[in-house]
Amino acid sequence: MTHPHDIAGGPARRFAFPRRVPVAALVVLGLCAVAAGAVVFQFHDPNAVGSLFPPCMFKAATGLDCIGCGVTRALHALAHGDLMRALEMNPLAVLVLPLMPFMLLDTFGWRPAALQPVMRILMRAKPWMVLLPAYWIARNLPWWPFSWLAAG
Repeated sequence: MTHPHDIAGGPARRFAFPRRVPVAALVVLGLCAVAAGAVVFQFHDPNAVGSLFPPCMFKAATGLDCIGCGVTRALHALAHGDLMRALEMNPLAVLVLPLMPFMLLDTFGWRPAALQPVMRILMRAKPWMVLLPAYWIARNLPWWPFSWLAAG
């Protein structure tokens, strides 16, 4: 019997994370990445003409916001401590951003019992397969209350 992920009945080829990645190493690596990102966003404005950040190709081609439209500007706003402006740019990304470290740590095997009920939901594909397309469609609808989901 083959696994559903097997291709043409061949052996399953999956990326295997190391069994025991030290949580401290992941935390340090994550903090370094956050610090580097904060420095970049502190000194480079994605709203400026000639910015080093590229514009969204989907929006340039269609005039519609993609799921990620406004994330760069939201991160810039967060680096400057402007939570409300960040929420105007991409509310879903700003709300999901604090969950990402926990999701990454869960992937590497760090699973505190207190977080398990929430992580069981967050780590399943089905909720994301509903949420992301629904958000993508809703943020392009021109009526209130959907219009506030569009990238500011």
